[in-house]
Amino acid sequence: MALNEALRARQQKPDAAERAPRPPADMRPEEWQTRVDLAAAYRLAAIYGWTDLNNTHFTARIPRTEHFLLNPFGMLFDEITASSLIKLNKDGNILGESDYPSNPAGFVIHGAIHMSSPDLNWVIHTHSRFGTAVATQRQGLLPVSQKALTLMGWIAYHDFEGPATDIGERPRIAGDLGDKRILILRNHGLMTVGKTVGEAFVWMYRIETACRIQIDALAGGSELQPISEATQCKSIEQGLRMYGPGGFIEAGKEWPALLRQLERVDGTSYRQ
Repeated sequence: MALNEALRARQQKPDAAERAPRPPADMRPEEWQTRVDLAAAYRLAAIYGWTDLNNTHFTARIPRTEHFLLNPFGMLFDEITASSLIKLNKDGNILGESDYPSNPAGFVIHGAIHMSSPDLNWVIHTHSRFGTAVATQRQGLLPVSQKALTLMGWIAYHDFEGPATDIGERPRIAGDLGDKRILILRNHGLMTVGKTVGEAFVWMYRIETACRIQIDALAGGSELQPISEATQCKSIEQGLRMYGPGGFIEAGKEWPALLRQLERVDGTSYRQ
């Protein structure tokens, strides 16, 4: 009896996937899915407190194209939907129509990565409280926690050159990132990259958490417990294995769970 009632309720109230809007008739399914995932990343960033009003940017390459999706400049992260994202060509020009412009600094930073690699399809850039605090510290991320040490093999640094509106900075951003996945933009903020949305998002979660631990530990006023050089090296190597391809906590595997969290907290309006 209870099972029959549950089945009837399901028929009367379709699940989130069934309620989700269909892609526009003139849009490839791959583009629509990219839009949905990017909108979800923006909404999740708002939940995790990584926002800076309408500043900073997450971008995604539309599969098998040289077109990219970016947040409309003027919308807060928790307002962004799949259909509101703007599409840019490789020169940063808006394709199609939008009620909002693009932020010129956005695609300078992101284009540096997208143009340097055919595989780095997702770029996340934040001015988060703890990430920016660590970016202003001379020594950067300190080897004082497990979270920090397991990330250190994935981290690179880029020196501040002023607000990123100069396209000439692109080669230096890409060169400094190299084969890493996390770039600490000194005196500025954080950037993470990935082949998938989950990879880029989870790298940002991990580096932001490590930065928060460091700032909290330093604020506590007590002397930090040192870690031996041998243990530091061991931990860095372990981080390269366990977060890398095939690792038991490979970056990005958490994405389906993050979407479930988003829909519990914020509903499914990001899919519109």
